[in-house]
Amino acid sequence: MDGLIESLQQHFGHASFRTGQEALVRAVMDGRDVLAVMPTGSGKSLGFQLPAVLLPGTTLVVSPLISLMKDQVDELNRRGIRAASIHSGLGQDERGRAVAAVRDGQVRLFYVSPERFASDAFLRLLRDLPVSRFVVDEAHCVSEWGHDFRPDYRRLRDAAKECGRASVAQGSVTTRPPIAAFTATATPEVRDDIVGLLGLADPRVIVAGFDRPNIVLRVRPVAGDDEKHRLLPGLVGDRRALVYAATRRNTELAADVLRSTGAAVATYHGGLPDAERTRVQDRFASGDLRVVCATNAFGMGIDRPDIEAVVHYDIPGSIEAYYQEIGRAGRDGRAAAATLLWHYADVKTREFLIERGRDEIPGRPAAAVDPDEVERRRELERRKLRRMVAYADAAGCLRATVLRYFGDPAAHEPCGACGNCERRTTVDEGARLLVRKILSGIARAGERYGRRKIAAMLVGQVDDLPAPLTQLSTMGILRGEEARTVERWIDAAGAAGLVRSSDDQYRTLSLTSLGRDVMAGRVDEVSIAVPSSRPAPVARGKRRRTRLTRASIGQEPRATLSEPAEGTVEALRAWRLHEARRRAIAPFVILHDRTLVAIAALGPRSVDELLAVPGIGPAKAASYGEAILSVLASATSSPSGG
Repeated sequence: MDGLIESLQQHFGHASFRTGQEALVRAVMDGRDVLAVMPTGSGKSLGFQLPAVLLPGTTLVVSPLISLMKDQVDELNRRGIRAASIHSGLGQDERGRAVAAVRDGQVRLFYVSPERFASDAFLRLLRDLPVSRFVVDEAHCVSEWGHDFRPDYRRLRDAAKECGRASVAQGSVTTRPPIAAFTATATPEVRDDIVGLLGLADPRVIVAGFDRPNIVLRVRPVAGDDEKHRLLPGLVGDRRALVYAATRRNTELAADVLRSTGAAVATYHGGLPDAERTRVQDRFASGDLRVVCATNAFGMGIDRPDIEAVVHYDIPGSIEAYYQEIGRAGRDGRAAAATLLWHYADVKTREFLIERGRDEIPGRPAAAVDPDEVERRRELERRKLRRMVAYADAAGCLRATVLRYFGDPAAHEPCGACGNCERRTTVDEGARLLVRKILSGIARAGERYGRRKIAAMLVGQVDDLPAPLTQLSTMGILRGEEARTVERWIDAAGAAGLVRSSDDQYRTLSLTSLGRDVMAGRVDEVSIAVPSSRPAPVARGKRRRTRLTRASIGQEPRATLSEPAEGTVEALRAWRLHEARRRAIAPFVILHDRTLVAIAALGPRSVDELLAVPGIGPAKAASYGEAILSVLASATSSPSGG
């Protein structure tokens, strides 16, 4: 296997291998079964294409998409490497010519779809074909846990045994050709599935780093479609970009928004004619088209090196799908951005898509589908969606969250190149006090509970809490906060190195030594990624009056807000939301709801009077005092404000 570099340069024009490529090529050449898990854009296709040139016989490549086959076959033939494919997009004469070339030994790489293996005629062809390597691309499709499960992939284990064999490589333990399975998106559980379901014998498992450090990851909470439409043009700008949406309608909406700014944009989804989809894909691949708004089918096989931005208009269905889609950016190594526009209502769309159209399993007649199997598939997809939602809601490092999901040992935080790490800042007195209360709650609970129970205890939700937690002095010390908000602060504390979670299924929380020092007040400088706010639609219906008590505003006497004061609270909330978005922090970090209510009830008219309001200290007054007084003046002078 000397001369690999020379062969690489001769056939592919590269002077050297990318990271991980040479080890992969040598593993495939050695004749052992191989499972390669390498990120999108890492050049893993070379791992079977270069050996195909050097080995005797034909390399059979199973690929799930016609566009992917077409692009690779065209590129190989352009390089003078004879390749062919057969798929449903070819006419009978074209398929006949491809098969004849394969039979005559003229073809080095023979691309086929997994559905081909259901044909007896095709299996007969395999028996006469000297196959050097049986390559399974997008191998995660064999696993139900893979984000694109294809039942036809389950035929591949037996199909490999039908193949003729070009030669018996030293060290081989099977009579079939060696199998080389490739994927970019396999969690540890999916890897185990691939090995078992494809029957890999003592495989060499190569897992390259999943990190794409040149892609900056960001999650942008939004209040709805209007805010998405306001942000989208700026996220795309004049860059080459992909915008992914969950539905055909949303691809069209996103495209209309961008067209209104003069951008050259096209849509791509299943409702378009085949010819139009091909035209869009070809125009984007050639560089003629700058932006495509698409559903998740677009991009497989597209190897534009200069995609600078990927925007998710809706939340994807899984972290695997998200990782694969953002991996199409920055393949030239230059800086790129991946932004998820996060609106919790979009989860309902994904849930609807999970429920719809699952009465059939692809490739199987409806009558042959077991309802229990359908429901099991739905539950798998729901779990994946929950994991994606957890990513969107994560307060810790986004990159580390993805890398940990895929079992990459290189995961660490902060990464310095994601939206959450960019927001790491030294928190003010109010936020530091909130963190200390959380740390105290974890310590008082004996470091024996997970974040949900800790958060429920801190906000005073007694339902389903273990009795010992209800008796703690920290029970309800964050009453007035939402439990979900406290959970996100716990995540942020974990990302800041104050809290750790156990590695078992219970994920119990404990304090680090730094966390204990912060809790005890021995450390005042706390650098943390303050959880961003998640805008929510305003609830409709009659608003409940808020009652002030000594517990809620210190020692002030009980009072009931009048209707004009209710309007003032709403004005203060609107100001706080605007300020929070401007500073990229959660609204309650600025002021708690109970403080806004107290301000509206007491109506201060100067900074000195404002300082008398519980929850307003010198720092808050200095930062926000004039703005608050301005809001109060406007609210009380308007008809609705009294």
